[in-house]
Amino acid sequence: MPLFFKALTSVAPLEVVAHRIVWGALLLIAVLAILGRLGELGTVLRTRKSMATLCATAILIAINWLIYIWAVFNDHVVAAALGYYLNPLLNVVLGYVVLKERLSRAQVFAVALAAVGVAVLAAGALSTLWVSLALAGSFGTYGLIKKMTPVGPMVGMATETLILSPVALGFLVWLAFVGGGAFGVQSRDIDLLLIAGGAVTAIPLVLFASAAKKMKFATLGVIQYLAPTIQFLLGVLLYHEALTTAHLIAFPLIWTGLILYSWDAWKASRRDAIASVTPA
Repeated sequence: MPLFFKALTSVAPLEVVAHRIVWGALLLIAVLAILGRLGELGTVLRTRKSMATLCATAILIAINWLIYIWAVFNDHVVAAALGYYLNPLLNVVLGYVVLKERLSRAQVFAVALAAVGVAVLAAGALSTLWVSLALAGSFGTYGLIKKMTPVGPMVGMATETLILSPVALGFLVWLAFVGGGAFGVQSRDIDLLLIAGGAVTAIPLVLFASAAKKMKFATLGVIQYLAPTIQFLLGVLLYHEALTTAHLIAFPLIWTGLILYSWDAWKASRRDAIASVTPA
């Protein structure tokens, strides 16, 4: 994501988000049409309860996109990475409090280690902590609501982008009218990147929503440490953002927690698999 959006820094963040929404909606509708699943989309659009829930997730994901793109454009990739380090911890808490998921002692200790690491990171990045907290809060809540919504990931994402599309398209038309838009003005490469934003938006979120329905929310949260680690490395090694003492303390703690949690979850799945084939 940072690599992609760094190539679009000549475009205003809000315009990038608007293009993500419009092109994402067109892509998802085309895919649903090819798969013969437009009827599912129509059913969701006619269901008041589903629409109310997806309106909430649509707003949350739009906020998340805007803050993230702003952070990348303003050389806060490491702060964005911290936000997605906070997010798995929030998922664990939400899974425990809202979904009544239970953790083993080893998993509690693993999460505590990661929490200490994130706290160290937060203490060393107070000036951009709002970016991290906003990203974690918006995406964590988004994931929780998606898990509890009885709508398939692709249809759900298509509905969210359709909900946002009238506002996004209206904004793009207004930009074109006042001469402030980048599409069709700056370069062919920029136009292609803005169009590609639809796929960059839709594919990861469909995969995320699918995973959210198929695994424990807490486990999903811990696996999500992979993405911010990649972002952090890009921020430090490629974009030369500051590597502080807090980072050097926090990352070993976070990864130790991740390894411990994953190991315990793997052992538990092995025990469950053996128990399922053992005669009573």
